[in-house]
Amino acid sequence: MRRSFPLCVLSHLAATACLLSAIAVVGPSAEAVPATAASDRQVHLDRFAPGAWKQAGTRRKHSRTYAAARWKSRWTTPGMDFTELIASWSARTPGSSWIEVEVRGRSAAGARTSWDTLARWAAKDKVVRRRSGGPQTDDGTRVATDTWRTAGLASYRIRVTTYREPGRKAPRVDLATVMTSRLPAAVGPVSAPGVAHDVELAVPRYSQMVHNGHYPQWGGGGEAWCSPTSTSMVLGYFGRLPGAGSYRWVPAGHRDPWVDAAARATYDHAYDGTGNWPFNTAFAARRLGPAGEAFVTRLRDLTDAELLVAAGIPPVVSIAFTAGELGGAPISASNGHLLVIVGFTATGDVIVNDPAAADAAGVRRVYARAQLERIWLRASGGMAYVVHDAAHPLPAAPGGNW
Repeated sequence: MRRSFPLCVLSHLAATACLLSAIAVVGPSAEAVPATAASDRQVHLDRFAPGAWKQAGTRRKHSRTYAAARWKSRWTTPGMDFTELIASWSARTPGSSWIEVEVRGRSAAGARTSWDTLARWAAKDKVVRRRSGGPQTDDGTRVATDTWRTAGLASYRIRVTTYREPGRKAPRVDLATVMTSRLPAAVGPVSAPGVAHDVELAVPRYSQMVHNGHYPQWGGGGEAWCSPTSTSMVLGYFGRLPGAGSYRWVPAGHRDPWVDAAARATYDHAYDGTGNWPFNTAFAARRLGPAGEAFVTRLRDLTDAELLVAAGIPPVVSIAFTAGELGGAPISASNGHLLVIVGFTATGDVIVNDPAAADAAGVRRVYARAQLERIWLRASGGMAYVVHDAAHPLPAAPGGNW
């Protein structure tokens, strides 16, 4: 019986996820389209340490008055006419404070777009309900949950505004990252095994399915929680899971209660799901120590994933597949699913922790390299959460994508 994950979907596709899946079913196979190499997949990541905040007046929201402060990046040119942009951040939002993340672009001829809102975010949800920015279709651009799509722009600026109640502690934004990309239509040939053959990281195994029916107000567990479950596995690997105080509201007897806490902390009240990509990395970033990072990027193919695994960094990746496309999977099909790459076999196949298994014992799986790479690159363009601590620094990125 076909099963899908309607809320655990490719969040940046949102309303078009099913359309993309349908195109993948009826379109030409990877063997029938022109081959493309990793070098044809243009992806760039910029890092910013926000500073020089300027006061920006007050705003009335949630029956409270907030004082605003604002930071804008410089105009940044990634070296291509990018068609998609995803921003990530590492921030602290004490009390009732929150942040807003916006973006605007500029064409090669100098024409500028308006500012579009990507997110209104807070770590907790008692006062402010975090939410993505909504469609905002104008200027040849549109916001699809967490992804800003363009017809092709040469440069961008991002803007972060912090909001705090007067006299209260202000939010702190330590890092903002921006991934821009322009990808070919074709997936291309399977990559050759690389530096991580016969390497497997000791990532703990959690099942999303054991949470079926948990907390309908945050997605209901089970099929909807692949993203926070995968994020929790990576945090568990680094020894950075939330403490017991973060999930004391979870009833005794719930297995892996930190997954419930992660689902609540990543829930997007506009998208109505826990699959918002930067909301997951923002949650993870709060758990890491100094010099740790969590951000969204795209990997060009599995050789990039091998570089990360060889450095002790297990990436979370987003896939979609139809019946028969992923041998050995615990579900027959999905229009959007996330899992953790934890290693590679001696022959280059991919060892994963797949949270869709019925229980923890079935989470570890080995997927054929060609199958996993194809459905990952086709579905999400190689999207990955990259989460690492100080003990596991990033390796050199040959593609400039981290």
